[in-house]
Amino acid sequence: MELSPNARKVLERRYLKKDEQGTPAETPEELFRRVAEAVAEADLLYDENADCEKVAHEFYTLMTSLTFLPNSPTLMNAGRKLQQLSACFVLPIEDSMESIFQTVKDTALIHKSGGGTGFSFSQLRPKGDVVHSTDGKASGPVSFMRVIDTATDVVVQGGKRRGANMGILRVDHPDILEFITCKEDEGAFRNFNISVAATNEFMKALEDKEDIDLINPRTRDPVEKIKAEEIFNVIVEQAWKNGEPGLVFIDKINETQPTPQLGEIESTNPCGEQPLLPYESCNLGSINVAEMVILDEKTGGLQVDWEKLGNIVRTAIHFLDNVIDVNRVPLKKIERITKGNRKVGLGIMGFADLLVQLKVPYDSEEGLETAEAIMQFIQAQSKKASRDLAEKRGSFPNIEKSVYSTPMRNATTTTVAPTGSLSIIADCSSGIEPYYALAYIRKAVDEDLPVVNSYLEEIAKREGFYSDEIMEEVAEKGTVQDNDRVPGHVQNLFKTALEIDYPWHVKMQAAFQKHTDNAVSKTINLPHSATREDVEGAFLLAYTLGCKGITVYRDRSRLEQVLMSGKTPRKRPHVMHGTTTKFKIGNCGNLYVTVNEDEQGVCEVFVNIGGEGCPPLSEAVGRLISLALRSGIEIDAVLKQIQGIRCIGCVSDEDTVVLSCPEAISRAIEAQLKGSGTFTPKVGPMPKPVAICPLCKSVMHQEEGCMVCPQCGYTQCE
Repeated sequence: MELSPNARKVLERRYLKKDEQGTPAETPEELFRRVAEAVAEADLLYDENADCEKVAHEFYTLMTSLTFLPNSPTLMNAGRKLQQLSACFVLPIEDSMESIFQTVKDTALIHKSGGGTGFSFSQLRPKGDVVHSTDGKASGPVSFMRVIDTATDVVVQGGKRRGANMGILRVDHPDILEFITCKEDEGAFRNFNISVAATNEFMKALEDKEDIDLINPRTRDPVEKIKAEEIFNVIVEQAWKNGEPGLVFIDKINETQPTPQLGEIESTNPCGEQPLLPYESCNLGSINVAEMVILDEKTGGLQVDWEKLGNIVRTAIHFLDNVIDVNRVPLKKIERITKGNRKVGLGIMGFADLLVQLKVPYDSEEGLETAEAIMQFIQAQSKKASRDLAEKRGSFPNIEKSVYSTPMRNATTTTVAPTGSLSIIADCSSGIEPYYALAYIRKAVDEDLPVVNSYLEEIAKREGFYSDEIMEEVAEKGTVQDNDRVPGHVQNLFKTALEIDYPWHVKMQAAFQKHTDNAVSKTINLPHSATREDVEGAFLLAYTLGCKGITVYRDRSRLEQVLMSGKTPRKRPHVMHGTTTKFKIGNCGNLYVTVNEDEQGVCEVFVNIGGEGCPPLSEAVGRLISLALRSGIEIDAVLKQIQGIRCIGCVSDEDTVVLSCPEAISRAIEAQLKGSGTFTPKVGPMPKPVAICPLCKSVMHQEEGCMVCPQCGYTQCE
């Protein structure tokens, strides 16, 4: 088995068994053998003479060839004491303290076992509503989200993952505006992704510019009328600001759900691709379609190897169905409904790699046609595989309450999930996303080594435009656009996520959704320059095209990102110009702040203080601000962090004109900016900031509401 260096790092850090000292106690090959043997044992439940060794070998070959991988909990836990193999859970929250805190307990157990949880808070009475048992007032859904968020903070998922939650509220709940803005402050509800459950009625009222009723879920009575447009505008504003909330088209989900007689679906898993009934879980897996190509003898190019893909789909469905039987979920209620419906979700990864091999641009009609063809084939083959299993093992127990009229082993068979860590292990592009960047910098002991997309390097060599200089430029900029030395058709083929107009992102999601039982994980990545109208357009287009939900993320819309420009922070020139401002700081004495500029704008701050102040601390603050500015963090973001800080020594001294030393530094920076007459660089474009992984310092990107490192697998949601 050939694994990339990054794949081995991810496996060692997150997946391999470890001894008491934290040293890996198994090899990657042993991990896949462990998983294959554990999952194959389920065959004995249906045939006491089953050849489990043969089945385990099939599963082992499937995984070690890196053509299929199951979701992370299966890789981590199969064949081990925990044996909790599901990634996705949804828990109900009813309108009582008993239900709410039972859900908190259940959530803790799920997170401890390695799963993520989704909730609908739509049944909870609104803030200020009457509580008859105490003659008090209800605190509302957002307050109980905070309880779960806090509980999640203290539970580490199986020792390997941080808890992730999805919070959903119906658009007609009286507290909807508070919910939409609950993550407005940076860092609030950091363990939650949030989405608004938008109904068909709401979308129609939005189109017709009409009001909707806000309904108290306790009484089912209308309590207020509000313009649909007013709610929608707040959703758009918040999504433009920081990527949340997303939208879940809840009626679309229920119109196509397979077991309507069992109740309505109200929520999804944390990344939105798996709608589930209360207490339901689902097991996911992804096929690496980058490996599904074969030489076309007529054209000499590559085409999809449909026969190979069909064989892998059938084996993968067998694998995922087995997972249900060997899985040990943390709650009996979850086991009952999971085994009653036997939902599985087979999806893909490596789609961008496949398109490049087929010479098909992502943002093209041919790209959309390829997406539909791939997913339609997987859907058909997965359904056939599920029917074949039903003939041998029986249909899922709740089939009489489903939409199926013929035997079927699994209520659902397809889901397009995010594949952050899995795609690193498989060394392919993530899920159905386009490339986020075409290169990254691998840090070595004595130098930074540029690593460029292997398909781009191969094409460059084949077409004769390869040079070390071009590859270094690509590594530094992460793009081939507007590069005269790269042919136009290659530029079109290698557009990155932020270089693709949002309608193509949405159309691609819709193309996959047409042939997917559950939902599709896809981030609609927008450049920093995107407008609120762009966000609005993406939301409306997603609804029109039949998507079940949508998440947008405007680049650099969150301050929490650690930002860096290109390969390294911009270098300091030998000569710069600036100003020094003197402040009297309470009892600390005189504070001197020097602010310098280079050709791109303010990039350096020196801070010196005397008296009873702390010179080392002041110097450190100046150095950190300088590093931030040279690394591409925008000045207004820096100023926002240091303005308004109060110091008792300053505010109690009548001669001091600033609130604190940080406030003085911000004043000095603003004075320099006013002197130059602009908040933007005077010469040339601002270096493009990128998110940097706190573990391996590689470039990160946004994937379904989480910053994800494509090199080491670090993610803020795990």
